[in-house]
Amino acid sequence: MEHALIETNLTGLKLVKKGKVRDIYDLGEHYLMVATDRISAFDVIMPNPIPDKGKVLNQISLFWFNLFSSIVDNHIVTSDVSEFPPECRQYSDLLDGRSMLVKKAEPLSIECVVRGYISGSGWKSYQKDQTVCGIRLPKGLKESDKLPEPIFTPSTKEEVGNHDINIDFSEAVNRIGEKNAKKVRDLSLEIYNKGVEFADSKGIIIADTKFEFGIHQNEIILIDEVLTPDSSRFWPKDSYQPGGSQKSFDKQYLRDYLLSIKWDQRPPSPELPPEVIQNTRKKYIEALTLLCGSDYAM
Repeated sequence: MEHALIETNLTGLKLVKKGKVRDIYDLGEHYLMVATDRISAFDVIMPNPIPDKGKVLNQISLFWFNLFSSIVDNHIVTSDVSEFPPECRQYSDLLDGRSMLVKKAEPLSIECVVRGYISGSGWKSYQKDQTVCGIRLPKGLKESDKLPEPIFTPSTKEEVGNHDINIDFSEAVNRIGEKNAKKVRDLSLEIYNKGVEFADSKGIIIADTKFEFGIHQNEIILIDEVLTPDSSRFWPKDSYQPGGSQKSFDKQYLRDYLLSIKWDQRPPSPELPPEVIQNTRKKYIEALTLLCGSDYAM
């Protein structure tokens, strides 16, 4: 089994947040964001890391941040470890490939979810009353069907261990203001559509995803991660068949395993078998290689 980084302990640097995957350090002018190999499912962090997962997430996000830079500014300062502040140099080997120096943006208090296909919590909601986040959808949709057009379906941003809650657009306005809500809705749809077009050329369907935005110098910028297997559903185009769940390049494989053993989705989470860890790792690396090319392969 390859070495995996489950957490960081960068002595001399100020740790300000430990998320589901990322450890964030305050370096004064900027934050240092480190993607570990932790993995969560149903908003619970698993006891076992997935080797190289943090590097995969970091590389995919950097790729997309660059691709979308003509649409919206982002929080990247640099991902070149040699350009990090001197106090980071002793950790260069650990940080290389899995970290980025980022602007200090004030995160908006909603998750910006875009759905192009009906799946997951959206499918559950549709089955109840034919709506998702207050948006009425056509009758007769099957699980995993493509929607007539992508929809913006925001959610709350809860602390680690709590489930994000789907909200309608009016609640998003209540939380972040009408101007900001309209801006991130429009940006989310534009970014998603551009990402979908690119991924389609690589044989990947991006069924849905979530973006995060923050305020930096009075401007809305894209932050956190972008169109990764953690924040999105990636389906192989060649096996897509509406009417049920799909094969995937994301952590749906892990979710399906946890559902199969009837875990109650509450801590403590179960130990993952070696084959589940290895298969999850393969799916992440496959997504990276397909999207970004062999140059990015781990």
